[in-house]
Amino acid sequence: MAIIIILLFVIGYMSITLEHPLKLDKTVPALLMAAVMWAFLSFGFNNGWLSIIDGHNHVYNINIGDAEANHEGFLENLMHHFGKTAEILIFLIGAMTIVEIIDLHQGFDVIKNRIKTTNKVKLLWTLGLIAFFLSAIIDNLTTTIVLITLLRKLIPKREYRIWYASLIVIAANAGGAWSPIGDVTTTMLWIDNKVTAIGLSEYVIVPAIICFVVPFFIASRLKPFQGTTERKSFGINEESERFLSSKKMLYIGLGAIVLVPIFKMITGLPPYVGMMFSLGFVWLASEYVTPYDDFNKKDKHLYSGHKALTKIEFSSILFFLGILMGVAALESMVFGQINGSDTGTLRYAAESLSNAVPNMDIVVILLGILSSVIDNVPLVAASMGMYTYEVDHPVWHFIAYSAGTGGSMLIIGSAAGVAAMGMEKIDFIWYLKRITWLAFAGFLAGALTFMFIEHFVR
Repeated sequence: MAIIIILLFVIGYMSITLEHPLKLDKTVPALLMAAVMWAFLSFGFNNGWLSIIDGHNHVYNINIGDAEANHEGFLENLMHHFGKTAEILIFLIGAMTIVEIIDLHQGFDVIKNRIKTTNKVKLLWTLGLIAFFLSAIIDNLTTTIVLITLLRKLIPKREYRIWYASLIVIAANAGGAWSPIGDVTTTMLWIDNKVTAIGLSEYVIVPAIICFVVPFFIASRLKPFQGTTERKSFGINEESERFLSSKKMLYIGLGAIVLVPIFKMITGLPPYVGMMFSLGFVWLASEYVTPYDDFNKKDKHLYSGHKALTKIEFSSILFFLGILMGVAALESMVFGQINGSDTGTLRYAAESLSNAVPNMDIVVILLGILSSVIDNVPLVAASMGMYTYEVDHPVWHFIAYSAGTGGSMLIIGSAAGVAAMGMEKIDFIWYLKRITWLAFAGFLAGALTFMFIEHFVR
């Protein structure tokens, strides 16, 4: 039965990675995988074929002790995992809604209208710096979408624009890796108390900067970034098209997102509570801030949280639900024993991997490289169940860096890359030939920097 459940996870995982060839939204196999895995786990447990283990290392088996108490333990474990998953999903829904409210008021146009240069190298670094720091606030995926939308006004020729779009993916992923709200994986680690906001930023920001700077420094000397670019006029007309509420909602929205880690530090409450407060505050502001003069109150719904909620990709939220609950099933199922104690499947796998590859740095680097092929969300979710290091242990910081930046090596390796691929029709082979080596150089340079700091500076 245990092998069947593991096989179900493998099949589901493969279906997710083959989303494009199968022409099947990855949310579908993720949800089916989680539901069927828990169904088989329940069936095996109720028939006495399987044992489960909870987060406190309490083992439940229907054949040992009070059957009713064991069944209750099974359900409590399920609810525990669902609760931890729900924390992440509520957090993501809040952050996505705030970003969409800003976008409804054309807040990001404030950033767009500040870029005046036509020099290709200066433009590359300007966009890269914006991507690096903005992704730490509003996440790497949203940053990539915003900046590629901007690129269409700045770079008319697609043959050059796809170069910029690809480098933006690298910068956005690097920027998201050092912030607890910059990437789904760092958010997962933060909410699960594997890292703190200060610890993550302190130890990952320097490797992340190196990961961003190295490929941009090399790219600055490549032919596509030489000379100047022609573009549409970028002045009075676009300024006049921007709403009166643009600046207000941009500053309120970004400030509210930045407030979330501060809220957690002050109150000690989980991050999703802070995000609930921030969303409520931004939504309240959107109800009273008018986008233009002579505003008709009948149009207020077009610029409020109600409209923003309709623009959120809830399929992504459900995908995370399926992945995290599927991984939770593996984490809960007892697979073997370590030092005479029953151990969950993921923990057992971690011990086996550590015996095969005793150097943890190499293991994490391989995880980063693997994240360019396989979605980093399930990889990090699995690692959270595999290892039991204390909060802010260097391994968690290194996992955050590797999983966040490793996906840049392939265009399909990160949500930001997939977004860029869809928006600019970037060819997989083109990216592999021209960008992968740049992304790998940055990833490896950042990883070596992290290891140097960890082993010789800390």
